[in-house]
Amino acid sequence: MDEFEKTEGYEKPKVIEEGIWVAGEALKKAPKLYGVPTGIEGLDNLFFSAEIKDGKVIKKSLGGIPAYSVTNITGVSDTGKSLMVEQYAVTQASRGEAVAFITVESPAPFVTVGLRERATAMGINFEEIENKIILIDAASHTSLRENIPNLLATLAFAIKNYKVKHTLIDSVTGLYESKEMMARTVVRQLFNFMKKWYQTALFVSQKRSGHEELTAEAAGGYAISHIVDCSMVLAKELILTPTQSKLYKKPIGEIVRLFRIDGCRMCGHDTRTRFMEITELGLVKIGEPLTGG
Repeated sequence: MDEFEKTEGYEKPKVIEEGIWVAGEALKKAPKLYGVPTGIEGLDNLFFSAEIKDGKVIKKSLGGIPAYSVTNITGVSDTGKSLMVEQYAVTQASRGEAVAFITVESPAPFVTVGLRERATAMGINFEEIENKIILIDAASHTSLRENIPNLLATLAFAIKNYKVKHTLIDSVTGLYESKEMMARTVVRQLFNFMKKWYQTALFVSQKRSGHEELTAEAAGGYAISHIVDCSMVLAKELILTPTQSKLYKKPIGEIVRLFRIDGCRMCGHDTRTRFMEITELGLVKIGEPLTGG
């Protein structure tokens, strides 16, 4: 026995056999890889699965974000993050699937007004889908916003009682406000919960204005992007110079919006930075790549 083992309180390391998986057995427990349509024009065909056909690897459009993935949508203010999750919520509800929408920044009644506007702009009668969207108002209830076990218990209750398949959090940054050292712990708890309950989840995270526009960095550092399955980065840039005007093919004084999938470990994805648009009716559309290719 060495000196360390003689230390008071020393506990001999244990083998955790249940933590060991043979890949073949683990695969039997894994869900099927398929795409969930988002309702965001130009986004669904940017995710791919790989197949081997006649000895060659080919890519096949997934037709949406990977099912059961946890996706981080990050950007500075007014880049379209909340609009994207609202479009996603409306789309899933219109498909007959229940959505849990955790509101952290704005009280539930105000978020519902936005959801109704998004549905109308998408040509969907909100009255036909309103009972498929379950709001959890963490913005109004400190006991939800600042106590993660309470929030997860409430979400589990909603999932069981309303058969929820999709969970949206706007924004996850608000759950560790003023205690960013806890960011990684909070996000890990949320991520593990989504996996346990087989949720397809979208987390909105806020970027500080000082962060580089097209990185996945958010308040709390890289806590979210290192844990989640997929990150989408939204940015906006005011055109002030002739060089910018030439690059973006827009006149000086206009704002250009940009979008990039920063990474997705569950499947292949388009890696290019693309133009993004917010229409007059408040819908997000993903456009052509910056390169024009």
